[in-house]
Amino acid sequence: MNGKIILKLKIKILLILFLSISAVSSAQLNDSQFDSLITAGIYQIYNIKFEQAEKTFELVRRKYPHHPAGKFFDAMIVWWKIMLDTKNESYDDIFVDKLENVIAMCDSILDEDPGNIDAMFFKGGSLGFRGRLYALRKEWLNAALDGKDALPLVYKVYELDPENVEVKLGFGIYNYYAKAIPEKYPFIKPVMIFFPEGNKELGIKQLKEVAQRAKYAKIEARFFLLTLYYQYEEKYNQALYYAKMLVNDFPDNPTFQRYYGRIYVRKGDYKSAVSVFGNILAKCKAGLTGYTEKVEREAVYYIGVKYDIDKKLDSALVMFNRCVELSGKIDGDEPSGFQVNAVLYLGMVYDQLNQREKAIAQYKKVLAMDEYKNSHERAEKYLKRPYLH
Repeated sequence: MNGKIILKLKIKILLILFLSISAVSSAQLNDSQFDSLITAGIYQIYNIKFEQAEKTFELVRRKYPHHPAGKFFDAMIVWWKIMLDTKNESYDDIFVDKLENVIAMCDSILDEDPGNIDAMFFKGGSLGFRGRLYALRKEWLNAALDGKDALPLVYKVYELDPENVEVKLGFGIYNYYAKAIPEKYPFIKPVMIFFPEGNKELGIKQLKEVAQRAKYAKIEARFFLLTLYYQYEEKYNQALYYAKMLVNDFPDNPTFQRYYGRIYVRKGDYKSAVSVFGNILAKCKAGLTGYTEKVEREAVYYIGVKYDIDKKLDSALVMFNRCVELSGKIDGDEPSGFQVNAVLYLGMVYDQLNQREKAIAQYKKVLAMDEYKNSHERAEKYLKRPYLH
């Protein structure tokens, strides 16, 4: 399969999955205890309290053995374990097995009751998330097949229950990204003839409605609003609004916290950024779940930048050296942007400390690495003339 075909397939999968992931839950069961358990368990997952979430959804499975929610959200615990370290594939088989159990249960329900909305929701959600895993692992054919099977379920649920706010998550995501992606990557536009036209304004409106009114999908909607304002719209105040909301609700979720800190970096507010990354670093040292060496690497990098700005050069050296040390464990043979920039910063800091030989050694290391942005140009410049800030 040539590169162009792979690219087209990847884009198709991406857009199909935008719709398929909307199947989170409609909770048609009229039971306040069921509702409170599901809500509590979802919050435990997003706050990376996996053991608590496992107990909550085990209780759901015991009390409501004929409803797919308990099994589905138990699988979502494993999904977030994957998301915390996507390079770790040790959870993949467990995740797929759990989703296939949900799909089998939903099929059994639908055999008896073809119009069961919950069964459609959770089957569609299981197919969508399995497809997301396959796409993450570059198993494009399997991902495409799951996306294709999930999409009609989403439409069917909307047809049966057009007032359901939860299902609008998928439509909001599709409407926004079907327009935003080809705008950002024009070479994709020819592929879009195969899909309905998107509408960014409508997509944002739908996502905001979900973020405000949905029971279960609101967290995911807020996260999508955060990322689209950060990555595509570059409206950092709006991104910050949702980041604050997510971090306040889920203070121990490293993904939400890292976006929170990054937004402050984009805004040039390093004082606030370092407050966030300092908290992240403390959680890394405390060994909280999800606060891995990769998370620590990002935290010490931005703290190092702030020390450099404040001319606390000895402290900056400590942070950038730690960043390089962690990058050596994480990056392997392909240095990351964090590693390249940290080495460059080390040279710049040494120059400011009038330790020219050490600075030169760092600049030469940068030139020996693959270029990241304009790293070679800057290193060559500082080799010719010491960096003075």
